[in-house]
Amino acid sequence: IGAVIRGDTPHFSYIAAEVTKGIAQVALETELPIAYGILTTDTIEQAIERAGTKAGNKGWSAAETVIEMITLLRKI
Repeated sequence: IGAVIRGDTPHFSYIAAEVTKGIAQVALETELPIAYGILTTDTIEQAIERAGTKAGNKGWSAAETVIEMITLLRKI
């Protein structure tokens, strides 16, 4: 769970893409359920809001998703 916040350089796009690829690669290699809990925002204020205020808690949502996926896998 984390955040990539846009700055003044193109690194935002590169980092966000590589984080996404890395998370997908870990899921494929380990065959474990992994939820994407990375916020990509333009400002720190947006990240704070999406992390647990008006827009809901994205960390909670990611954790809840993983628990649901594990429960489903155990039933299979």
